[in-house]
Amino acid sequence: MSSGRTDSAERPRLRRPARVAAVVSRYHPEITGGMFASARETLTAAGLAPGDLLRIDAPGSYELPLIAQTLARRPDIDAVLCFGLVLKGETDHDRYIAAAVSEGLMRVALEHQKPVLFGVLTCSTLAQAEARARCRAEGGLDKGAEVARAAVETLNALAEASAAPEAKR
Repeated sequence: MSSGRTDSAERPRLRRPARVAAVVSRYHPEITGGMFASARETLTAAGLAPGDLLRIDAPGSYELPLIAQTLARRPDIDAVLCFGLVLKGETDHDRYIAAAVSEGLMRVALEHQKPVLFGVLTCSTLAQAEARARCRAEGGLDKGAEVARAAVETLNALAEASAAPEAKR
């Protein structure tokens, strides 16, 4: 089934130079590291210079908002990508963690007026997480690339919104 997106939308290009940071949870690094690798490849294909991607590791997903906030404060960082995994357990712990991370990252984005992307998988099983993190060529959903494309598209939209002439009153 087609997503309705054009080929150029699948591979957007940065319209201006940017510096991007990624915060990557060390919890299940085979998942989060794979998403980061896919995001790096997508960002490079979009025109990001390899030296303009900074990676910071976090102990887990719960720590992502604080580290993202520190990075978003930096004037040399234009966007922050956050990668993590929250697995369902026997209790509701996962729901509290996922909600806190989601709300925290949104708050950082709004406070600093920079894209802060939510690349946190919230899955019931490790197999579900693997399927979401795996690249498309391997039959996965490639959430790392999806997050990177969203970052590029958001940076472009913000640049356009900032440059748009003000409406006459």
